[in-house]
This record gives sequence, C-alpha cells and structure tokens, in this order.
Amino acid sequence: MAPNLLHALLIFLSLSIITSSLSSPPPVTVHQDYPPYLWPLPAEFSSGDETLSVDPSLSLIVAGNGGGSPIVKAAFERYMGMIFKHSFGRASSLLSRIRFLRMVEYDITSLKIVVHSDSEELQFGVDESYTLMVSKKKEQSIVGAATIEANTVYGALRGLETFSQLCAFDYLTKSVQIYNAPWFIQDKPRFQYRGLLIDTSRHYLPIDVIKQIIESMSFAKLNVLHWHIVDEQSFPLETPTYPNLWKGAYSRWERYTVEDASEIVRFAKMRGINVMAEVDVPGHAESWGTGYPDLWPSLSCREPLDVTKNFTFDVISGILSDMRKIFPFEFFHLGGDEVNTDCWKNTTHVKEWLQDRNFTTKDAYKYFVLRAQQIAISKNWTPVNWEETFSSFGKDLDPKTVVQNWLVSDICQKAVAKGFRCIFSNQGYWYLDHLDVPWDEVYNTEPLNGIEDPSLQKLVIGGEVCMWGETADTSVVLQTIWPRAAAAAERMWSTREAVSKGNITLNALPRLHYFRCLLNNRGVPAAPVDNWYARRPPYGPGSCYAQ
Repeated sequence: MAPNLLHALLIFLSLSIITSSLSSPPPVTVHQDYPPYLWPLPAEFSSGDETLSVDPSLSLIVAGNGGGSPIVKAAFERYMGMIFKHSFGRASSLLSRIRFLRMVEYDITSLKIVVHSDSEELQFGVDESYTLMVSKKKEQSIVGAATIEANTVYGALRGLETFSQLCAFDYLTKSVQIYNAPWFIQDKPRFQYRGLLIDTSRHYLPIDVIKQIIESMSFAKLNVLHWHIVDEQSFPLETPTYPNLWKGAYSRWERYTVEDASEIVRFAKMRGINVMAEVDVPGHAESWGTGYPDLWPSLSCREPLDVTKNFTFDVISGILSDMRKIFPFEFFHLGGDEVNTDCWKNTTHVKEWLQDRNFTTKDAYKYFVLRAQQIAISKNWTPVNWEETFSSFGKDLDPKTVVQNWLVSDICQKAVAKGFRCIFSNQGYWYLDHLDVPWDEVYNTEPLNGIEDPSLQKLVIGGEVCMWGETADTSVVLQTIWPRAAAAAERMWSTREAVSKGNITLNALPRLHYFRCLLNNRGVPAAPVDNWYARRPPYGPGSCYAQ
C-alpha cells in the first residue's frame, strides 16, 4: 500500500474512533452555586447560571490600533498554555481536523481582544482597565466568543488573567469549562502603584527566580517590581562607568550583567510590570567601598558614604547614568533610611568639613540626600525615598519626592498633608519577612486609614509588600511571598467597599485558597494559606483548597 494512502487510512480510522465518543462534549452539571473564584476581585461584574465549554483550539481575533501588539500575542500564547495544560495539545493536527469537520461542538471557540491604543509605553498611571464579556453563541452566530476590550495592551493583559481564572478544567468531561456564564466584567485598579520589593543584596537571586517572581506578580495584577539591588552586604550589579563596584558582590558567580538587568526589565514589561531600581544612599552602602575604598570615610567608618568628596557624588551620578539606560520607569529609589552618622563625627577630615560649613551631622545627611535627589532629577527621574528623609527634613525635599512609608503608621497621612505623594508599606503588616503576620492582617490593612480628604487620598499612589532578603533566599523566597502578597494585591486592586465589607473568612478566604492552588498549578510554590507562620509546609494531609 502506498505510504500516503496508508497515512490517510490511519487518519480516517482515528477520526472514526474519536467521533464515536467525542461527537459532542458530554453533558455537564451546571454549578449554580459555583462562586466567582477570581483574585483580585473585579471592580464590577455580573454572572449567570450556564456552563460553557472552551475550544482547546481557541483562536485569537485582534482588533483596534493595538490589538496586533506582540505583547498581546505573546500573552495569549502564555495563557493558552496555562488554560489548556490538560488538553491533548492545541497544536494537534488531529484535533484541528476534528474541529474542522465540526465533530466536536464548543461554546467558546474564539477570544477577541480589542486594544484601542497602539502605544506600548509602560509608565506610572498607565491605563489598566478592561472589559471582559463571555457568553454562549447565539443561534444566528457562527461561533461563540469571549471578548476583552481595553484602552492599552496592559489592560488587555489584566483581562487575559481574569479570563484564565474563569477557565477551569473538568476532569469528567476532560474539557475546559467556564461556570456561571454569561460573564460581564468591567474592571480597573483602585491604586496605580501596586508593588513588591525583592532584595538581591542580602541574598543573590538567580535571574530565573526573579523572572518567576515577576510572572507570579502578574497573576495577582501587581505592577511594580521594586528591585533593591545593592546594600551594605553586596553590590552585584555591573556598572560600566565604575566597573570595580561589583567587586562588592558575594562572589564572581553572584552578579548581574547589564544584559541580565535589561532582560529582567524586558520580561517584566511583557507582563505589564515596571521595574523600579533602588540604590540606597548614604547608608546601607558599605559594599561600594570594596571596589572603591575612597568612598569610605575611613577603614573604621565604612558607612555612611563619604559626604565630603565630590568623588562620592561622581560615582552616584555614574551609577544613575548607567541605570538610566536599563530602567525606563520614571521612579528611582534613593533609599535614605537608617542613616547612622556617628562615625562622621569621629573621622578627622569629615569632622573638619562639618565645622567649616557649620553643619551638624543631620545637616550633612540632608545635604547628601538632597544632592543625590538632584542628580536623579537631572537624569529625568522622580526620586523615591524612605520615610526617614521626610521625618528629618521633609520641608526641604524636592516637591517631586515620593515618600515610602515603612515605620510610622501615619506617615502617609503626614506626607500627603504636606503635598507629597506616598507609597504605603507599613512593616507591621506588609513586610513579608515578618513570618508571624497572618493573611487576614495583611488583607485588612488599609493604606488610606486616617485620610478622609479625597484630594489627599489621591496622593497615596498605592502600596508595596516588601520581601527583604536577610532570611529568604532562592530556597524559600516564593513560599514567603505567596500567598500573603495576594492579600495585599486584592486590597490595592479591588474597591475599598468590596474588600472591607462582610466577613472576610466567608468572602475572601475561599477565593484566596483557590488562588493559592492556582499558583501551585502554575508552578509557583505558594505556601499554605492557614499556617500561622508563613512559608511553612502543611501540618498534615489535606486538600490544597483547605490548607
């Protein structure tokens, strides 16, 4: 028998066998009480009581000025891989033939994504709103469809995440189902800045781990990775203008090249996430002197950096110039926290410099911070500083300054009252290295508490959970971040009314369990929700959805 004829016969026999059992999806039970297991909760939504099947060969239809963006197309392929991981394979030629011959009928056969703007610029305040509609095909319609409509590609990304969470694999029918259809969702974030800090100075995090963190952030609709790159312990980033700086890395193998950092920024942008770099000055900078000892005031006074030398500020300027080529985000974090200036008073040349200017060490601290701010502003950056700078000399900070809270619970109230923007990160609740803070305390922490004036509320641009790295490395970092970071993510995305009303044990906890299991299913090792101490393994046997 000729090879081509044999091949055709095999295909015919295969199709015959399959059509005997797959001429249409098996009947399914409509889960009328199936809850909207979406995280974070959309701003507005309505649902029905139908169950719809989704074609494993779901096609993408794009429209609008930005619908054809590579960002949209790449995201569609990523999400199809997540949604249909149990299916026979979307590229299967056999499935394609079956669908073509209409031997299997699906309710949803296409996803239409409409993006109105062709701009792919990702900056603070980018429009992340979207509308998602999912309904069964009508009699006069040839195909059933889901539609995402957004003003920007980044709104489309958020809509894709929500669509993916509506899709659930049914093990009885071996098909992907959408329960409680039809769905109509109009969604937008409450806060424009929704961040997560990682710390690669206390422990080096490999590039693939940082990418996994970024990927997982997109699932919770977080949109800023605050990269605390360097600190007193290590300086792992390549700085071409001052190439000896990364001699302060822990080892030759725990470093980031310029290309590494650029790839992290690119990877994050494809997921709608900005990367805000931090170089903390003048404290937390001892590692700088490993490559350039002149930055230390003396061998016995290694931080704060030497305030007296122009060389210090030349190095800061060089670092920021190099980083400006890597990080396009408009915010740059200059630290400014926990500055102990005692040794300045005990270093002869610094002491003389202070006396010549009639400066106290607090004056010198202010001089340093303000000069660093002006360097950043000259490179078209908006400076972000920790709250100590505001508490110490707030009236002298540049008006563009964004103040990041971490110590005092009412610092955002005070900062916005003076006209500054503020990022909420109170350590009592949103520091993820504090392992004894349970999910519900993270969830119930409200960034706008004590701020009643709507015009001042707008100056709180958002919040940030902080994964400090002293006690977290690659072995535990994702388990420590998740699922508690998701509790803050919903607080920052969803409406205040939605996250503040009712009993969160009834309204939020089942959805958080479900989201934690979704993370696990997507390869993110999120720890159990109910552990009193974060990141610990489960206490015993049990369902992912109940631990």
